Amino acid sequence: MTGSGRATALLAAAGSGQRLGAGAPKALVPLAGRPLVEWSLRALAAAERVEAIVVAAPPEAVAQLERVCGPGVHVVEGGASRSESVAAMLEDTAADLVLVHDAARPLLTPKLADAMVSELARRRELAGLVAAAPLTDTVKLARRDGIVERTLDRSTLWAVQTPQAFRALLLREALKYGDLAAATDDAMLVEQRGGKVALHEAPRENLKVTTPLDLRVADLLLSERE
Repeated sequence: MTGSGRATALLAAAGSGQRLGAGAPKALVPLAGRPLVEWSLRALAAAERVEAIVVAAPPEAVAQLERVCGPGVHVVEGGASRSESVAAMLEDTAADLVLVHDAARPLLTPKLADAMVSELARRRELAGLVAAAPLTDTVKLARRDGIVERTLDRSTLWAVQTPQAFRALLLREALKYGDLAAATDDAMLVEQRGGKVALHEAPRENLKVTTPLDLRVADLLLSERE
């Protein structure tokens, strides 16, 4: 709860894994000897500021995810979009603070999860806090035909990650009124409702597994951790 500086973690694990070519839900793809989702589960379970975990699973894989997650973790049926899955998980919690994370980011650490929940609990003016890394590549704005219009100032640009911490009431309102199918992250919906969202610097190694190359890189990094 807000007063105690603890949160319920909402773990989005309903992705299809189509771009991985896995032929199975992404959350169940093997990674460094474990199902991909298990890495995030282990980090969240070890975080001192996380008091409960809810997982959104593909409708056809709820029973499989329940077996992987084990007792104490509530698995719900995910929606057609990521934000719809988050909305489904929110229905299952009465927490004041929630920490939303994607199972596709298996290099989450308990330290990062705890730091974000603590910061949001302390900074009462914020509706949300998002993990992000400063961009190191040059970024150009281009037309649809590929012609460059201008080069952006990368010193003000950040690549947003998860976890993302929110005040549950404000996130619930944002999901109720926002365009869930078009949202690229939950913070976007909160921002559109006028909520103040801040960045929390996170390591670039907190990568998202989208392609087979990402899976190989994550496998290498996690194998080094063990």
